[in-house]
This record gives sequence, structure tokens and C-alpha cells, in this order.
Amino acid sequence: MGMNTRNFLLSLVVLLVFFQFAQAKRPNVLLIISDDQSWTDLGFMGHRIIETPHLDRLAKQSVTFRRGYVPTALCRPSLATIATGLYPHQHFISGNDPAPLRNARGRRVVRGAKYQKLRNELIRHIDRHPTLPRLLAKNGYRCFQTGKWWEGNHRRGGFTDGMTHGDPKRGGRHGDLGLRIGRQGLKPIYDFIEKDTSKPFFVWYAPFLPHTPHNPPQRLFKKYLNKPNVHPRLAKYYAMCDWFDETCGALMSYLDRKKLTDDTLVVYVTDNGWIQRTPKTKLPKGWRTQFAPRSKQSPYEGGVRTPIMFRWPKNYTARMDNHSLVSSIDLMPTILTACEVKVPQGLPGIDLHQICKNKAKIKRKQIFGESFAHDIVDIQDPSKSLLYRWCIRGKWKLLLTYKGKVDRYPQVHRRTITAPQLFDLHADPHERTNLAKSNPEIVNSLSKELVSWWKVPKRLRYP
Repeated sequence: MGMNTRNFLLSLVVLLVFFQFAQAKRPNVLLIISDDQSWTDLGFMGHRIIETPHLDRLAKQSVTFRRGYVPTALCRPSLATIATGLYPHQHFISGNDPAPLRNARGRRVVRGAKYQKLRNELIRHIDRHPTLPRLLAKNGYRCFQTGKWWEGNHRRGGFTDGMTHGDPKRGGRHGDLGLRIGRQGLKPIYDFIEKDTSKPFFVWYAPFLPHTPHNPPQRLFKKYLNKPNVHPRLAKYYAMCDWFDETCGALMSYLDRKKLTDDTLVVYVTDNGWIQRTPKTKLPKGWRTQFAPRSKQSPYEGGVRTPIMFRWPKNYTARMDNHSLVSSIDLMPTILTACEVKVPQGLPGIDLHQICKNKAKIKRKQIFGESFAHDIVDIQDPSKSLLYRWCIRGKWKLLLTYKGKVDRYPQVHRRTITAPQLFDLHADPHERTNLAKSNPEIVNSLSKELVSWWKVPKRLRYP
């Protein structure tokens, strides 16, 4: 064998070793998405009754942003934002379902070939975007979907593996078989991770927890039922939060046992909020849902606020950030950068990787959000279902109301206040006092920011 050949082979071996080493440096990713849980309903966020020791521990080990938000308070559009890094008005998945069709008698129709065609057209929006799992998979990651997933088969989103088949003939709608995760154990995740350890993994853990049905293990239900002044409905919901926390603890323990903790980026976010109503809850006329007003499907803090956490022991120094404004639109660019994958141009979020790594300050001045009707009246024009937009800058939150069409759940979407609403979130985190009339200059300033962010048709605006 000649000298040139030896040198070539030696160089090739060095390159292969370097490539494998470089691959090993990229983190695994575990994305945890809580489903229907208020930002207040965690131990480290100050709840006095709900016990979440595992998530409390994760928060202490993470760069934890206590002022995190999702741009809309409904699961499907919120999950689509996490998957695409885009606002709902950009990815067009603004609600959970297409608006019902009408038959000859004027009755609503949500079954049949014509309605299924609308559902299929809605799912096609996910094909237009370079999703987080799709980009990771193209760059050597194995990507596993579990739990909530609305956009058809898991492969439609770019996952290499998954639990959701998405076949409507077999009950496919918002997760189907994937909804077993957490409630029926975590073995599918463990099996996926152990199937091939030669590549980094991305796991989408979006369990149907603490989402209804609120049917927790009896041991947890009794635990909270025995607490002073806790109504049975609250006890069940509290127990569901505890149950979800237990599953997160099991995942963290598994990473520890497999010596994967240091090399795994763990990210936590909630898809939208929830306030459990009881017989004492004041409700608008016709209200029938299990959640209380100003939570799920609303633009108020109870619907859109969530802590957001990033844990990566090798690279991030744990700290609690009580002031910076972050959003779920930031998850995709942050995760991609951490995984050394090029971030697509035009994403509205900011990359928090260096901020988590170097304790740098976030330079953004404000964040935005939007709320739409549960059912989408025009799949190609989200603005027709627009109900609210909001902007937060510092302590101020401005909420504007719009005339988008509501086809179902009118009791939830009834807009009793159409004038601008302005809240001081530092002094009034539960938004009880509207300060718009006494602060017209702030209303005007934040309104301009909303117009600059996304211009909506004038016909949708209230005077």
C-alpha cells in the first residue's frame, strides 16, 4: 500500500471519527407539552395545594421563564405554532375544526365526505411549512410523536416515528392512539429511544394531561379531596395536574438511569390555560363547558400564559427569569440552534439559545397574540374568525376585540366588551381592572404595534 493511499485512509478515518464526535455533541431533545393547565397550577408558580415536585425540580434545573406565553389559547393552533414556529394567522391553522356545514334544513353537519374534505384541506396547511421535526429529521435526528397531534398521520408533520395514525375512519382527529401516552404509561417512548442509540432523538411528549376527562388515579383524587375546602371537581383537576407531574418525573428518572440527562435538552411549555369551574363559579348565561371564563379559548392570562423552561446541563446555567417576555414562537429557532440545524428565514420568534447559555438579556420590547373562534369559517382566511388580538410590553397588556364570525360555542366566544382593554399585569395579574380610559397614550402606542405586526381588514374592527 502506497504512502498516498495510507494518508488518504488515515484522513478518512479521522474525518469519520470527527463526524461521529460532532454528531454526539448535538443534544437529544425532549419537548414536554402540558395540555389545558393554567400558568398558576404548578408548585413553583405558587399554587398552594397542587403538588408538582418533579416539575418544580425541573424548573430549578432549567432556565425558567415565568412570563412565557402561547399566541393563542386553543390546543390545535397552539401546537401548530410550536411545530412551525409561526403565528396562527401565518400557518392558517387558527382553530380546532372547520366550521360545520349546513344541510337543507339549516342544521349543522360535521360528518360526511364534504366535511371530511374540509378537514383534509385544513391538515394540508402543515405540508406548506418546514416543521421542527421535519428539519431535525433531515439533519440526522430520529423524531417520535406521542400525545396530541391534529395534523393527520405523524409523518405529515415530519416525524420519523409516532403513535398517531390520523385515519378518520379509525377515530383519527387530535391524536388517536397517541393519546394513550402518559395515561397508559411511557413504554413507547422508552422503546423508541432504545431502538437506535446511534442517532440523536427528538421526542414530542404532548400527553392528554391534565386535559379532560378528569379521571385521575383514585389515590391522587382522594389526596386532594381530603384537602380543606376543595370541591370534588377541583380535587379531580388538581389530581390530574399531579398525575401529569408524575409522568414527567418518570421521564426525568429514565434519562438519569440511561445517563442521557447531560446530553438532552428538555423543553417545557403548556399549549393553553384552563381554570376549572365549580358550582360557585360565576358564569355567563348559557355557559356549559367545564372550564371557567377567561381561561381556555380566551386571550386573558388564564388562557395564554405559561412558564417556559429549557434544561441542558452541559450548556445552560439554571436560573429563574421573572421578567423577560418569551413566547412559544421562540421554541423552534431555539431548539434548531441548539441542535446545530439552520433556522429557516422569516420566523417571527427569537433564538433563545445564546440567552440561555450566556445569560444575555432579551432585547425584544413586546410580544403578540391572537384568538380565533374554535371553528374556522374560512380555511384560507384566518382573519374571518378573528376575535381578539393582544400585545404585552413591560407591565402593560392591551387587548383589542374583533368581529370575526362564530359558528359554534357562542357562549364561550360572546364578546361582551368590545372597547380596548388595558391591564397592568404587575399590579393586576388576573386582569380585573381595565385602565384603557385613563391611559389613552399607552392604548394608542400598543395599538400601533398591533397594526404594524399584522394588519387586519377594517371591517373586522370595532370603532
